[in-house]
Formats: sequence, C-alpha cells, structure tokens
Amino acid sequence: MPDLNFTVEKASAVPYAAVPMLNFALKISDAGEGAIHSVALRCQIRIEPTRRKYGPEEQGGLLDLFGQPSRWGQTMHAMLWTHTSIVVPPFEGSTTVDLPVPCTYDFNVAATKYFHALEQGEVPLNLLFSGTIFHAGEDGGLQIAQISWEKEAGFRLPVKTWKEMMDIYYPNTAWLCLRKDAFEALNQYKSSLSLPTWEAAIERLLESSSEKAGT
Repeated sequence: MPDLNFTVEKASAVPYAAVPMLNFALKISDAGEGAIHSVALRCQIRIEPTRRKYGPEEQGGLLDLFGQPSRWGQTMHAMLWTHTSIVVPPFEGSTTVDLPVPCTYDFNVAATKYFHALEQGEVPLNLLFSGTIFHAGEDGGLQIAQISWEKEAGFRLPVKTWKEMMDIYYPNTAWLCLRKDAFEALNQYKSSLSLPTWEAAIERLLESSSEKAGT
C-alpha cells in the first residue's frame, strides 16, 4: 500500500498567470513499495497566526481581524487561506511537483488583510492533504487508495514572497469591492465635483473628514 508524505521545499511567484499565483515546490515521498500511476491531490491551506510575533505597526494592521492585542488569546485562531488541487504524474519513490496556489487581493477576504498587515518575517502555514492514489497492486493491476486524513505539512512562507508577487500583478495598487449603492454615492460625489479620478474623490473625502475632526 502506498504511504505518501509531503514537504514544501520553497515558494515562488508565477509572473504571467491569469490571476496572482504562487507555486509551492511540493516534494511527495512514498514510504510504500510499487509504482504510483497518478495522484488526484487536493490541498487545504490554513494560516496559523499564533505561531509568530508581530511588531507594533503589524499589530495596528491586524486590529480589523483580531481586535486589540490584549484580546488575541481569545480572538486569534487559525484561518482558512485557500484550496487548491493538482494531478500528480507517475513516479516511484519520490517526486517534486509545482502546487499552484491562486491568490486574491480582495480586502474583503480575511487572508488578504492578514498578509497586507505584515511587514517582514514569515507566514506560518499548514497544508492539509486529501485525494485519491492510483497505484500498481502486487499483481501489477491498477489499485485505488485514499490519502490518509492526517497527512499534512507545515511551511513558513516569506512575507517578502507574497508582497513581491502582488507587486508584479498590482504595482502600487490596491483593490476594494464596494456595494453598488456605496459605489453609486461615491460616483455621484466624484461627478459633482468634476474630480478626474477615484483617488482624487477619496482623497477629497479624507481631507474633508480631517478638517471636520480638527474643528
């Protein structure tokens, strides 16, 4: 029977994908005997925020997710980042494949807020694996087995890698998704003042808010 184990060796940005993308170099080792014909591999990736420290500015950036640092013992928990899958080609013993991890820059997504708040260091990740193994049986025939539910791998993703990836796809840019009524109100405000860009409209609103706060 195959017995697969998983190790993430490194992560790198994919420069020309349709969406922001990381590739995780995933090493798969089979402790069993026989040939692996293929693996329909699924992976859930979770962020383990309690497994690192945070500087003062990072703590401020995480207020929206976890509240005040004094409450993090109750509010900070593991969070789902994403799901991904791949079909692993035939191998014997071990192989290394690229596990594609699509990313989003939507600030309504908790994982995006978390990544954006970090300045340096690493992001503690836990990858949980599942799927179907197609392998050669003792008689040479095709056999099917399931990946054991406890198979997982830890990896510490450099914050620099994530930020460099987003700089490739969204240089000096951030994205916000607004409700339609909020967008229509902002659009009307922009048009009424003949402001040339959305940035100008938001900057005018911020200036107005600061002036009112100062009076």
